Amino acid sequence: MPAKGESESLHPEQLDPNMQVFGAATEPLTWYSPKTAPFRLAGFAWFERDGVYRRLPVCPAHPIRPEVNGLANCAAGGQVRFQTDSTRLYVRTVLTGAGSMWHMPATGQCGFDCYIGPPERQRYLGTGRLEPDASAYETMLFENLPGEMRNVTVNMPLYQGVKELSLGLDPGAQVLPPPPYAREGHCVVYGTSITQGGCASRPGMLPTNILSRRLNVEFVNLGFSGNGRGEPELAHLIAEIENPLAYVLDYEGNCPDTDTLHKSLPEFVRILRTAQPTTPIVVFSRIRWVRDVLMEGDRAEATAWRAFQRETVESLRAAGDAHIEFVDGSKSFGEDSADECTVDGIHPTDLGFLRIADYWAPILRRVLKDA
Repeated sequence: MPAKGESESLHPEQLDPNMQVFGAATEPLTWYSPKTAPFRLAGFAWFERDGVYRRLPVCPAHPIRPEVNGLANCAAGGQVRFQTDSTRLYVRTVLTGAGSMWHMPATGQCGFDCYIGPPERQRYLGTGRLEPDASAYETMLFENLPGEMRNVTVNMPLYQGVKELSLGLDPGAQVLPPPPYAREGHCVVYGTSITQGGCASRPGMLPTNILSRRLNVEFVNLGFSGNGRGEPELAHLIAEIENPLAYVLDYEGNCPDTDTLHKSLPEFVRILRTAQPTTPIVVFSRIRWVRDVLMEGDRAEATAWRAFQRETVESLRAAGDAHIEFVDGSKSFGEDSADECTVDGIHPTDLGFLRIADYWAPILRRVLKDA
């Protein structure tokens, strides 16, 4: 017994069944690999060539830093899309590691969630449950639904790689291809840890996943946490992606200094433009951080970097490139800036990510329509 005035350790999961981890299914399931038809993978531009859940090629034609190479194995933005009349959906997975971040839950780093419904009207349904230190697990995404055909999207972990993945459905359930996208092709977003999804509570709150649901197009998320620095090698690799619908550049936040930004942005755009003369390019300046509001020096630097990006784009437009535009990303959070939208003054919460998606959606909808 604890001494008087002391309390026993609290284990909420023992007190509330809604906080308990689901284990393996108790009734038989038929297990499928999402790498095979009629399932459709999205977000992995080199999957047809390499056959792995990876965001850059296994053997890049241009050298990349080890940090970028490792982060490319994170499955951020990866999706499995299909239709089924199964009343249950389970996930069985082996990841490259377990959750380890102090400000991001395991459900975002290492988890899966799912949405159902018709294109552009999908609704969140469930998140897989896992132990915080799990790197291999089986979990339920939904069960006890009516046995009717439904469109399903499963979103993959943001900050771990997926070595193995199987989807468990009712024996005898139908599995059909997903409905087509509004436009075939790839909207490619290159950027930082915020692009990658730090620190969403679950994968569906990643802005590129939100935008994919709203716009019904495939997004390729190339956010590299702390390492989106605008290297020309990355521009060359991005230029390999077939049928690009648009390029979004949002990497300012990872530039270590002014010189890096000044040298990288014009060259990055030049490489993309050489490969795709008319594909829309949208340059977003970074979101507003808390210290931009509170510290004059940080605010002045952010203002100067934002002005440089705007001026670079305006210069390119004046030279004849009508397919590039600048967007002030510091307005993404709205009136209260970063006060209520981040977990640590920089990385967004789900609220912050929703506001980013709300800000981006009409811009990208217009860009894709005009492309």
